[in-house]
Amino acid sequence: MAALNDLLPAAAVRLDVPVSDWRAAIRTAGGLLVDTGASTTAYTAEMIENVAENGPYIVIAPGFALAHARPSPAVLRTAMSWVRPAAPVEFGHETNDPVHLVVALAARDQGAHTAALAALARLLDEPGTARALREAADAEAVCRLLAGPDACHRRDEDVELPVVDGSRAVHRILTVCGNGLGTSLFLKSTLERVLDHWGWGRHVTVEATDTISARGKAAEAVAILTSREIAGTLGATGVPVAVVEDFTSTREVDRVLRDLYDV
Repeated sequence: MAALNDLLPAAAVRLDVPVSDWRAAIRTAGGLLVDTGASTTAYTAEMIENVAENGPYIVIAPGFALAHARPSPAVLRTAMSWVRPAAPVEFGHETNDPVHLVVALAARDQGAHTAALAALARLLDEPGTARALREAADAEAVCRLLAGPDACHRRDEDVELPVVDGSRAVHRILTVCGNGLGTSLFLKSTLERVLDHWGWGRHVTVEATDTISARGKAAEAVAILTSREIAGTLGATGVPVAVVEDFTSTREVDRVLRDLYDV
């Protein structure tokens, strides 16, 4: 799998860019993907349309938006771009606006970018690194921070998996977004880190999926974690649906998981 710096070169980073609204912010990020040979202008339009159709669920953490759309012929190779608007931008998200950073993801498939998104989620969950990324002086400084050491440290928790149907069978949790390959992977990474910290990694599997597939897969899951916008589109699933506001926050996901399992 590609590392974060493999997918996000300095040429795809622009800081303090004047933009008038969220569409212009995504258009700028998409333009960098075009300029670095990762996509065509059609993909930029697809990213904008994704938000227009599904709402601002791509604003997955306070001040941070992950712009993306489904894999399509408009994606030439898997890559990312990074835009810091000159002034914060309103996307219309109830809790995470205004947006200070917009990262665009162009994905050729479901797998090549998984490690990179997991690494970025870890970095954004560390307050000092997140602040440094917001305040970076230039593109090279951003890339140096993104190449930094893994901030995730395992901790031991005395949390025992509940017995279900007489055994501690493997549970399944779905993380859901509109496309199943961008924001849901961010949430999957954060949830897996919490599960590993609890010692539950062997007992709970996490699958990132899209809204359509989630309805069919819910019967085999114990819960769904997603954004407020996507939760409103799922309808009755037969399993608990938990809303997460900050997809990068292990603290929030830890609380949500404790609520779900009543621990």
